[in-house]
Amino acid sequence: MTLDQYRELADRLLVPFVDAAEALGLTPDGVSVIAFGFAGAAGAAFALAGGQGPLWLYLAASLFVFANGWLDLVDGALARELGTDSKGGDLLDHVLDRYADVLIIAGLAAGADAWALGLLAVTGVLLTSYLGTQIQAVGLGREYGGLLGRADRLALVGVVGVVAFVLPGELVAGVGAVELLLALFAVVGHLTALQRFWGAWSDLS
Repeated sequence: MTLDQYRELADRLLVPFVDAAEALGLTPDGVSVIAFGFAGAAGAAFALAGGQGPLWLYLAASLFVFANGWLDLVDGALARELGTDSKGGDLLDHVLDRYADVLIIAGLAAGADAWALGLLAVTGVLLTSYLGTQIQAVGLGREYGGLLGRADRLALVGVVGVVAFVLPGELVAGVGAVELLLALFAVVGHLTALQRFWGAWSDLS
């Protein structure tokens, strides 16, 4: 299960957004920072919605998450269009993505008051991303595959925000949609990291 296999389709859909960013005079780094801002807004909205805030905040959080994910594609496409892609820009993008992941998951955990699940989820997510870049560092190329890539995670977070708005409260065995998502990230995130490690280890061997 990975949405990264549809990158070519996404690249075609990105064209008008890249053109708009270029017309506005935005730089790829600027787009990365804006994307990070949406991640922070999503985390705050999830925390407030789960903390007895208005349920419409779940919808807002979903929109912010989708905006973060889409702009995370736009910044790279814009850099390629302008011919300004660089190691520095790639570094900034990866750092902001990891902080974005932390903010979103922390918001989910805070809203659901599920800090233990949140810790397991965020470590799974961070290790998945770490393995992707570490595999690249040993010369095997950037790894996006596995059970859950970043695109998959953001899509699931966005969908769960909508579900939490439509079906607030407990869904299965006294557990709500957000807690189920955190449990999924906790289990599948670590499995994805191990899957990436094993694949790379086999290639190196």
